[in-house]
Amino acid sequence: MNKPLNILYFAWLRERTGSAQEELPLPDGVETVADLVEFLSRRGPGHAAAFQNRRTVRCAVNQEFADPSCPIRPGDEVAFFPPVTGG
Repeated sequence: MNKPLNILYFAWLRERTGSAQEELPLPDGVETVADLVEFLSRRGPGHAAAFQNRRTVRCAVNQEFADPSCPIRPGDEVAFFPPVTGG
């Protein structure tokens, strides 16, 4: 049996999804970050709101910044967060 994805939500993504973390099996047909975002956005109104403007959502896979074409594998940690600014 494959390990589930560990999905983390930070800041306003956590508020909109109503969860800081969830685990789920890698859905059929989900091979990339973009596929996962599409899948998650269909899970309900909170997830749809969180991913409404996908250009404002950043992602890391296994604690490495990832773009939408990054592959997703069973057991990966996928974190979604707003753009980070620093000074």
